[in-house]
Amino acid sequence: MALKGGVRFSVRFEDVFPHGCVLVPDSIAEAQDFDERTRARTPSIDKLTGQRVWQCRVMDMDEELRGRSREVSVKILADVQPVPPVGPFQAVEFEGMTVTPYVSNTGRLSYSYRATGLRAPVTAAESRRKAA
Repeated sequence: MALKGGVRFSVRFEDVFPHGCVLVPDSIAEAQDFDERTRARTPSIDKLTGQRVWQCRVMDMDEELRGRSREVSVKILADVQPVPPVGPFQAVEFEGMTVTPYVSNTGRLSYSYRATGLRAPVTAAESRRKAA
């Protein structure tokens, strides 16, 4: 059985960003859909959840990306605009991540990342406290 287009797979933040990621300043904005017929832009609504779509940019902190673009776009599904939990160029983590693989216009395999929220990273001390 072949997969239909637009299938979302649940992924853990640690699997997508094993070295973490840093929020790009002023990068959380409302995603817009463009209607070719009317040439109008409208706020993007997620087709599966009906929630508004916000887009943010982060820098992947993987050192093996030297010389390549580290910037990754993540769409956040939320009824109101997400507020960064930290200042600019600070580490963040995403909650409820999914990935949708697709073939880009250049014929290369690409990924669309979505999340249900973002937060400040959990520290080692907080991790141990939750486990206790």
